[in-house]
Amino acid sequence: MSRHRLIFAGAGGQGVITAAIILAETAVHFEGQNAVQSQSYGAAARGGISRSDVILSDAPIHFPKVTQPNTLICLTQEAYNSFNTIIRPGGLLIADTHHVTLQTRAEARIFHLPLYDTVVQEIGNPVVFNICLLGALQALTGLVRLDSLQQTLAQRVPSRYLEMNEKALQLGAQLGEQAEVQKP
Repeated sequence: MSRHRLIFAGAGGQGVITAAIILAETAVHFEGQNAVQSQSYGAAARGGISRSDVILSDAPIHFPKVTQPNTLICLTQEAYNSFNTIIRPGGLLIADTHHVTLQTRAEARIFHLPLYDTVVQEIGNPVVFNICLLGALQALTGLVRLDSLQQTLAQRVPSRYLEMNEKALQLGAQLGEQAEVQKP
């Protein structure tokens, strides 16, 4: 049985929940996996801490909450400070260099990637920051195929924004492919 538990964490407005939904939909619709996605966010919809849990499995999933993720994604310092200690030993931690300064060392493979800065530099619009993250996640984990994520984007994103989203996905995949584990 294969089961992978992920936590996406950041601030409201960064697209954390949307990214998690896209991953879960991709796994179900194009990869033949079971998936559950749940979410929580602070009192302020934009700017408050936002978290989304995703479980991908080839077997039935009976509980939707993640307590000890295989993969933790932190897009803000607050998210990193709140969740970096709960990752499974040997797990994967992805953090954005623009928003997160690594402090304590989680017992994980750590990838500190310039997701936000790359999107702003290459696309000029930070709204697709979350899609860039999905590309990096795909390259680092192989949980779903890149072409499957592209198919989900084509179904979810209005056509006038599809090219920008596809470019962000490709940029993230490139960052993930070139990434090196952060040295302690």
